[in-house]
Amino acid sequence: MEMMPENLQSLKDQVAIATGASRGIGKATALALAAVGAKVVVNYARSSEAAEAVVQTILDAGGEAIAIQADVSKPEEVDGLIKETLAKYSRIDVLVNNAGITKDTLLMRMKLEQWQAVIDLNLTGVFLCTKAVTKTMLKQRSGRIINIASVAGQMGNPGQANYSAAKAGVIGFTKTVAKELAPRGVTVNAVAPGFIETDMTQDLQADEILKFIPLGRYGKPEEIAGMIRFLAADPAAAYITGQVFNVDGGMVMA
Repeated sequence: MEMMPENLQSLKDQVAIATGASRGIGKATALALAAVGAKVVVNYARSSEAAEAVVQTILDAGGEAIAIQADVSKPEEVDGLIKETLAKYSRIDVLVNNAGITKDTLLMRMKLEQWQAVIDLNLTGVFLCTKAVTKTMLKQRSGRIINIASVAGQMGNPGQANYSAAKAGVIGFTKTVAKELAPRGVTVNAVAPGFIETDMTQDLQADEILKFIPLGRYGKPEEIAGMIRFLAADPAAAYITGQVFNVDGGMVMA
């Protein structure tokens, strides 16, 4: 990771929380936001070693970051995440709701626990984290919230009724909260990745999936992080809110 020249550090002195940031898209996002000057809170649920490695990468590049453990499906742990962030930095400027899981199986075989676990983390977690930062951002009269949705929430995907429902919920949530927070200068947008090279996709049958991707390849976490960085940091994104940006190699064309 390379830090940008100071005149290009658009998030200098600002604080960004990235949930589920110990690996994959979350890790790439943490590094991308740090590169433009943000003080990054690397949230993780279990993998403290991986999260600390992300923090160390940022520190080695001359940035600032801390790791904070919290299962964002649990209200008390989200409260702890926000309180610890404010105790350290006194402000929150960017929230990236990235934490998520999959528990795939066909609807006929899906157990209630599999449904609920995905809804709790992928949708309720977005609600809890967003609500928790809202008071601070409204007081500041500024803030950028980016929710990670998915093309599965737009087109559905067999075996992912729980995941697709959660991500479709994230899209509806994004649009509603964008309208509620806009009068105070807080923007809320979503990024909908397609099939990205992460732990979640490594066991999929790539040959079959690639037939449906016009660009003919999986995306890279850094490509999702680039869109997140634009929405979080670029002055040109200040007039964008309530939108869903597909980064999917052309899979979904409305």
